[in-house]
Amino acid sequence: MKTVRLTMAQAVIRYLTAQKVEIDGELTSLFAGCWAIFGHGNVAGLGEALYQFRDQLPTWRAHNEQAMGHAAIAYTRTLDRRRMMACTASAGPGSTNMVTAAAVAHVNRLPVLFLPGDTFATRLPDPVLQQLESFQDSTLTSNDCFRPVSRFFDRITRPEQLLAALPQAMRVLTDPVECGPVTLAMPQDVQTMAFDYPEHFFDEKIHYPRRQAADRDELARAVSLIRTARRPLVVAGGGVHYAQAREALETLVSRFQLPVGETQAGKGALPWDHARNMGAIGVTGATSTNTLAAEADLIIAVGTRLGDFTSGSRALINPEAQLLCLNVAPFDAIKHRGQPLVGDALLTLSELEGALSGWQPDGAWIDRAEELRRQWHHSVEVATTDRGTSLPTDAEVIGAVNRAAGERDIVVSAAGGLPGELHKLWRTRHARGYHVEYGYSCMGYELAGGLGTKMASPDAEVFVMVGDGSYLMLNSEIATSVMLGQKIIAVVLDNRGFGCIHRLQQACGGPGFNNRLDDCLSAEGGAPDIDFAAHAAALGARSEKAGNIAELDAALTRARASDTSYIITIDTDGLVDSGEGGAWWDVAVAEVSTRPAVEEARQRYDEQKSRQWQNL
Repeated sequence: MKTVRLTMAQAVIRYLTAQKVEIDGELTSLFAGCWAIFGHGNVAGLGEALYQFRDQLPTWRAHNEQAMGHAAIAYTRTLDRRRMMACTASAGPGSTNMVTAAAVAHVNRLPVLFLPGDTFATRLPDPVLQQLESFQDSTLTSNDCFRPVSRFFDRITRPEQLLAALPQAMRVLTDPVECGPVTLAMPQDVQTMAFDYPEHFFDEKIHYPRRQAADRDELARAVSLIRTARRPLVVAGGGVHYAQAREALETLVSRFQLPVGETQAGKGALPWDHARNMGAIGVTGATSTNTLAAEADLIIAVGTRLGDFTSGSRALINPEAQLLCLNVAPFDAIKHRGQPLVGDALLTLSELEGALSGWQPDGAWIDRAEELRRQWHHSVEVATTDRGTSLPTDAEVIGAVNRAAGERDIVVSAAGGLPGELHKLWRTRHARGYHVEYGYSCMGYELAGGLGTKMASPDAEVFVMVGDGSYLMLNSEIATSVMLGQKIIAVVLDNRGFGCIHRLQQACGGPGFNNRLDDCLSAEGGAPDIDFAAHAAALGARSEKAGNIAELDAALTRARASDTSYIITIDTDGLVDSGEGGAWWDVAVAEVSTRPAVEEARQRYDEQKSRQWQNL
């Protein structure tokens, strides 16, 4: 057996370069590159190895470790999980900064390889700089924080352990069921240790997507259940995208005239103007889809984990309705007392289409869906039209950005009030034209996510919509986007604080408290009036402030023509949302309070809880 002597770190990087994937008939690398911020925990090991293999595996320098994880997440999501990235940071705070990003990847079932630097395996120089000492377990390090947010975790304490660990890491990263973040903790001394690895360990490996056919009996039961339905509603989740099942879904719902509601992750499964697309579903859903969900006798959930925003905290869907869950993961297929149909969405939707020949929903149901859809489209037009006020709503800003975006362009957002308005109001004809991280709803994802999205779709304009709160949390990757020549267009909606949570606080009976800047403890004179345009310019971007929607329209035209990242800021009304669509969300209200407004909110809450219990 031929061997090659490499350090552990060199072996990791060489192995990653050997992993391939076939996309549209062309063979390409599975790993597009590695994000790295170096420190004493990884610079001499992984840093040296990445330098050696820089021609095969590009290394990008970010400005924040969490942000580079977000960029990697956005990249793989945009490409339907077919390619991915790795991230490495130094031991201590550099690595724990990536834990939040790992959680985002875990919740959204997205593959990212995290390679955090770790403390010395030999323990000879303990405690080293930035080492977290456990008083009762010397095997624990701060990297153990990755365990609950990783689908696979291993600590490499001997270089030969890679022979077992790396194939397992690839299994999880590429498996449609297990898919999620993988963490391989890398003690800094072990990174530099050499071993004689078998040369065949680094042979080219082509990863093909596994497509699991549905069990014959489960499929037969699903067909029987659908055939008894008169008022069915399909819910399209992110799994439709990841399984490349959009065409199969379109064929099925068009043939049988099935109304479709889209989750946040599933949005774009059908073009917005498709005859069967009823719009968003759930707490951030369209009136059309939510009305149908409350009246349907069968919900066909495809590729969704059925989170509380989709189900209206289990109070939205008709309690008498049956639930059929088509999902590649059994974990998700059995949720909410659903009848499971475990299988790949592309294969299974095609089989359902063939097995349902001759069946149709009630004609009155089809007509009702079309009328509700027509009414909803009118509501969107009204909500997104410029009212001509000095403080526009989020909906008006969304309307302006949507008009500026071409059919192949992409909108990116994450947390606060924007995901709710975008889910309802954004119109996309491009399957990947809508990119909102709402599984973990992570503030700070937006700008870094926009960077990763641009890297995955270099020919598209990427429009990042971000509130002032999220912008202040994590804006450093504006500089990275300029440095890498990855242009993004960001629109910063400044409502002076956390406007979304302020509205939620009021809905729960609370006063304005600690959310909007005017309601926070501050020095005399109050919070500063932040010049976001000047800040973005200081990071290297072009920027300007728009005073109203007409000025925003003009600014967006200039942004499209720019050859570098362009940031536009606009003041918005943080007290107003579109008022269209939506459903109840279970946010617990205090049972006891001296405030009458809280007691009234609790009464409304208890009324909704009674409906929730009917669906348990």
